[in-house]
Amino acid sequence: MKYEPITSDTYFHIYNCGNNKENIFIDEENYSYFLSLIKKYLLDAMDLLAYCLLKNHFHLIIKTKPDVSDKNLSRAFSNFFNAYAKAINKRFQRSGSLFKDRFSRIKIEDEKYLQSLIIYVHTNPTHHGFTTDFRNYKHSSYQTIMSNKPTQLERDFVLSLFEDKENFEFVHFNKNTSLLEKYVLE
Repeated sequence: MKYEPITSDTYFHIYNCGNNKENIFIDEENYSYFLSLIKKYLLDAMDLLAYCLLKNHFHLIIKTKPDVSDKNLSRAFSNFFNAYAKAINKRFQRSGSLFKDRFSRIKIEDEKYLQSLIIYVHTNPTHHGFTTDFRNYKHSSYQTIMSNKPTQLERDFVLSLFEDKENFEFVHFNKNTSLLEKYVLE
């Protein structure tokens, strides 16, 4: 499988799942640890727009920073995934690959597609049956974007994509993702 290279100043949908569809988030604290590693390893090289962490897979919507080399972007992701996998393997006395493969990535070149992906990522817990109302799922960025609490997310930019908070909520609730039909998503 050919992978899209990670390049600077570019939007990406990053996702992966557990090896053999095994869980990558086993205990509740694994979710917050994963997010802390994003802050530690990735946020110097990219901006985080949206995320959703499910038991056996995750989705991130990011924009790489313009002044970071492709090599440093690749290294940041490598350090991030290796740190998480090593911690999980040590904590649960397991060995071998935690993730299915190298992480998947799709370059996002269209604002409508970016909007649709953000909706897709936030509504993913309902799609996979983790909750009946995605707005209550605590391991996605939806609640953070809707709140006024300090965040590392690019909240203002994300809300501007949807004009304002009310429209952001409206399109999510109505799952207005017509553009997603054009793309194959996991």
